[in-house]
Amino acid sequence: MNNLHNLLIHRRSIRKYTDQPLSPDSVKLILEAGLLAPSSKRCTPWEFIAVEDKEVLARLAACKTAGAKPIEGAALAIVVTADMTLTDTWVEDASIAAILMQLQAADLGLGSCWIQVRNRFGANDEPAEDIVREILGIPETMGVLCILSIGHKDEERKPFNEEKMMWEKVHIGKWE
Repeated sequence: MNNLHNLLIHRRSIRKYTDQPLSPDSVKLILEAGLLAPSSKRCTPWEFIAVEDKEVLARLAACKTAGAKPIEGAALAIVVTADMTLTDTWVEDASIAAILMQLQAADLGLGSCWIQVRNRFGANDEPAEDIVREILGIPETMGVLCILSIGHKDEERKPFNEEKMMWEKVHIGKWE
Protein backbone atom coordinates (compact mmCIF):
# COMPACT_ATOMS: atom_id res chain seq x y z
CA MET A 1 0.00 0.00 0.00
CA ASN A 2 1.30 3.44 -0.89
CA ASN A 3 1.66 6.25 1.61
CA LEU A 4 -1.73 8.01 1.88
CA HIS A 5 -0.25 11.13 3.47
CA ASN A 6 2.12 11.56 0.52
CA LEU A 7 -0.78 11.06 -1.91
CA LEU A 8 -2.82 13.74 -0.11
CA ILE A 9 0.03 16.24 -0.27
CA HIS A 10 0.58 15.65 -3.99
CA ARG A 11 -3.05 15.42 -5.14
CA ARG A 12 -4.03 18.72 -6.69
CA SER A 13 -6.93 19.80 -8.88
CA ILE A 14 -5.90 19.36 -12.51
CA ARG A 15 -7.82 21.23 -15.17
CA LYS A 16 -5.76 20.49 -18.29
CA TYR A 17 -5.45 17.03 -19.81
CA THR A 18 -3.67 15.36 -22.72
CA ASP A 19 -5.60 13.61 -25.50
CA GLN A 20 -4.45 10.19 -24.26
CA PRO A 21 -7.38 7.93 -23.41
CA LEU A 22 -7.62 6.13 -20.10
CA SER A 23 -7.17 2.38 -19.94
CA PRO A 24 -10.30 0.36 -19.19
CA ASP A 25 -8.53 -0.99 -16.09
CA SER A 26 -7.96 2.54 -14.78
CA VAL A 27 -11.60 3.49 -15.35
CA LYS A 28 -12.72 0.32 -13.57
CA LEU A 29 -10.46 1.00 -10.56
CA ILE A 30 -11.72 4.58 -10.28
CA LEU A 31 -15.36 3.48 -10.39
CA GLU A 32 -14.66 0.67 -7.90
CA ALA A 33 -13.30 3.28 -5.49
CA GLY A 34 -16.66 5.04 -5.62
CA LEU A 35 -18.55 1.79 -5.16
CA LEU A 36 -16.42 1.02 -2.08
CA ALA A 37 -17.41 4.31 -0.43
CA PRO A 38 -19.14 4.15 2.92
CA SER A 39 -22.60 5.66 3.28
CA SER A 40 -24.96 6.43 6.13
CA LYS A 41 -26.63 3.23 7.32
CA ARG A 42 -25.09 1.56 4.23
CA CYS A 43 -27.95 2.81 2.09
CA THR A 44 -25.55 3.47 -0.84
CA PRO A 45 -27.65 6.21 -2.47
CA TRP A 46 -24.94 7.17 -4.98
CA GLU A 47 -24.93 6.23 -8.65
CA PHE A 48 -22.34 7.24 -11.23
CA ILE A 49 -22.46 7.97 -14.93
CA ALA A 50 -19.13 7.49 -16.71
CA VAL A 51 -18.90 9.59 -19.87
CA GLU A 52 -16.14 9.35 -22.49
CA ASP A 53 -17.97 10.61 -25.60
CA LYS A 54 -16.34 13.91 -26.63
CA GLU A 55 -19.61 15.50 -27.80
CA VAL A 56 -21.31 14.71 -24.51
CA LEU A 57 -18.28 15.97 -22.56
CA ALA A 58 -18.50 19.27 -24.47
CA ARG A 59 -22.21 19.58 -23.62
CA LEU A 60 -21.54 18.82 -19.94
CA ALA A 61 -18.78 21.47 -19.92
CA ALA A 62 -21.47 24.05 -20.72
CA CYS A 63 -23.72 23.08 -17.79
CA LYS A 64 -22.81 26.21 -15.84
CA THR A 65 -21.52 29.66 -16.62
CA ALA A 66 -18.06 29.19 -15.08
CA GLY A 67 -15.76 26.47 -13.81
CA ALA A 68 -16.87 23.50 -15.94
CA LYS A 69 -14.41 23.92 -18.83
CA PRO A 70 -12.07 21.08 -17.67
CA ILE A 71 -14.78 18.53 -18.53
CA GLU A 72 -14.41 19.25 -22.25
CA GLY A 73 -10.71 18.31 -22.32
CA ALA A 74 -10.98 15.29 -20.03
CA ALA A 75 -10.76 11.69 -21.19
CA LEU A 76 -13.48 10.77 -18.69
CA ALA A 77 -16.15 12.54 -16.71
CA ILE A 78 -17.94 10.86 -13.85
CA VAL A 79 -21.27 12.41 -12.95
CA VAL A 80 -21.89 11.76 -9.26
CA THR A 81 -25.56 11.47 -8.38
CA ALA A 82 -27.50 10.14 -5.41
CA ASP A 83 -31.06 9.09 -4.74
CA MET A 84 -32.51 11.88 -2.62
CA THR A 85 -35.45 9.70 -1.55
CA LEU A 86 -33.24 7.17 0.26
CA THR A 87 -31.55 9.43 2.79
CA ASP A 88 -31.16 13.00 3.96
CA THR A 89 -27.37 12.50 3.91
CA TRP A 90 -27.17 11.98 0.15
CA VAL A 91 -24.86 14.99 -0.31
CA GLU A 92 -22.40 13.67 2.27
CA ASP A 93 -22.56 10.10 0.96
CA ALA A 94 -22.02 11.18 -2.65
CA SER A 95 -19.19 13.53 -1.58
CA ILE A 96 -17.33 10.68 0.09
CA ALA A 97 -17.67 8.54 -3.03
CA ALA A 98 -16.45 11.40 -5.23
CA ILE A 99 -13.30 12.09 -3.22
CA LEU A 100 -12.46 8.39 -3.08
CA MET A 101 -12.61 8.30 -6.89
CA GLN A 102 -10.35 11.36 -7.04
CA LEU A 103 -7.86 9.74 -4.68
CA GLN A 104 -7.87 6.56 -6.78
CA ALA A 105 -7.23 8.64 -9.90
CA ALA A 106 -4.31 10.35 -8.17
CA ASP A 107 -2.91 7.01 -7.06
CA LEU A 108 -2.93 5.95 -10.73
CA GLY A 109 -0.97 9.10 -11.65
CA LEU A 110 -4.00 10.74 -13.26
CA GLY A 111 -5.36 14.22 -12.75
CA SER A 112 -8.89 15.11 -11.70
CA CYS A 113 -11.01 18.09 -10.80
CA TRP A 114 -14.27 18.33 -8.84
CA ILE A 115 -16.76 20.38 -10.85
CA GLN A 116 -19.58 21.48 -8.53
CA VAL A 117 -23.04 21.11 -10.08
CA ARG A 118 -25.43 21.20 -7.11
CA ASN A 119 -26.59 24.77 -6.37
CA ARG A 120 -24.84 26.14 -9.47
CA PHE A 121 -26.43 27.73 -12.53
CA GLY A 122 -26.05 27.79 -16.29
CA ALA A 123 -27.25 30.27 -18.87
CA ASN A 124 -30.47 32.12 -18.03
CA ASP A 125 -30.09 31.05 -14.38
CA GLU A 126 -31.15 27.49 -15.22
CA PRO A 127 -29.98 25.09 -12.49
CA ALA A 128 -26.90 23.19 -13.65
CA GLU A 129 -28.45 20.03 -12.17
CA ASP A 130 -31.37 20.34 -14.59
CA ILE A 131 -29.03 20.84 -17.55
CA VAL A 132 -27.01 17.72 -16.64
CA ARG A 133 -30.21 15.74 -15.98
CA GLU A 134 -31.51 16.61 -19.44
CA ILE A 135 -28.23 15.75 -21.22
CA LEU A 136 -27.93 12.34 -19.52
CA GLY A 137 -31.56 11.39 -18.85
CA ILE A 138 -31.16 11.41 -15.07
CA PRO A 139 -34.41 10.94 -13.10
CA GLU A 140 -35.72 13.79 -10.92
CA THR A 141 -35.25 11.70 -7.75
CA MET A 142 -31.49 11.76 -8.28
CA GLY A 143 -29.56 14.74 -6.99
CA VAL A 144 -26.63 15.72 -9.20
CA LEU A 145 -23.78 16.65 -6.87
CA CYS A 146 -20.76 17.09 -9.12
CA ILE A 147 -18.88 15.99 -12.19
CA LEU A 148 -15.33 14.69 -11.86
CA SER A 149 -13.13 15.44 -14.83
CA ILE A 150 -10.35 12.86 -15.13
CA GLY A 151 -7.45 12.40 -17.51
CA HIS A 152 -3.73 12.27 -18.06
CA LYS A 153 -2.21 15.49 -16.74
CA ASP A 154 -1.20 18.23 -19.16
CA GLU A 155 -0.09 20.49 -16.34
CA GLU A 156 1.94 20.04 -13.20
CA ARG A 157 1.01 21.57 -9.88
CA LYS A 158 3.30 21.93 -6.91
CA PRO A 159 2.52 19.70 -3.92
CA PHE A 160 0.71 21.26 -1.00
CA ASN A 161 3.13 23.34 1.09
CA GLU A 162 3.03 21.67 4.49
CA GLU A 163 4.30 24.89 6.09
CA LYS A 164 0.88 26.36 5.27
CA MET A 165 -1.04 23.80 7.31
CA MET A 166 -3.68 25.71 9.26
CA TRP A 167 -3.23 24.09 12.65
CA GLU A 168 -5.14 26.99 14.18
CA LYS A 169 -8.28 25.32 12.79
CA VAL A 170 -7.73 22.26 15.01
CA HIS A 171 -9.26 22.37 18.49
CA ILE A 172 -8.39 19.79 21.13
CA GLY A 173 -11.00 18.86 23.72
CA LYS A 174 -13.17 21.95 23.15
CA TRP A 175 -13.41 25.12 21.10
CA GLU A 176 -10.87 27.70 22.24
